[in-house]
Amino acid sequence: MSDPVVTVERRIAARPETVFSFFTDRDRWLSWMGRAGDFAFVPGGAFRTDVAADNHAAGHFVELDPPKRVVFTWGWESGGIAVPPGSSTVEITLEPEGEGTYLRLVHRDLPPEACVPHHEGWVHYLDRLVVRAEGGDPGVDGWARATAG
Repeated sequence: MSDPVVTVERRIAARPETVFSFFTDRDRWLSWMGRAGDFAFVPGGAFRTDVAADNHAAGHFVELDPPKRVVFTWGWESGGIAVPPGSSTVEITLEPEGEGTYLRLVHRDLPPEACVPHHEGWVHYLDRLVVRAEGGDPGVDGWARATAG
């Protein structure tokens, strides 16, 4: 039996260089996911972000290969999701497709019970990323608002 894996794919009407920047620039990252955060966008660099209400994600960047690939560890410091910081791995690959980009996110090393909520979360946030990368405004994140105390 293979380890549980979450895979989400999107086509984005923006060049890979543009899409890549949303994974390597603090303000751009926070424009589609998170309310605040600290990021060191270098291999081995740590990040911690307040995704929504009491849900704080943390990990380290493993690989940054502009504009093709970003790999980072992922987990939760708080929020009741049983995935400790840095215990799972997220791999983003970006491939040119005409004037746009084919994005593939693969999230590995999750406990089986965490796959469904992480799939739902990545679908939600990558949909927001598509809007931002294509030059739009996804608006205030309804999940952050709905879960704020």
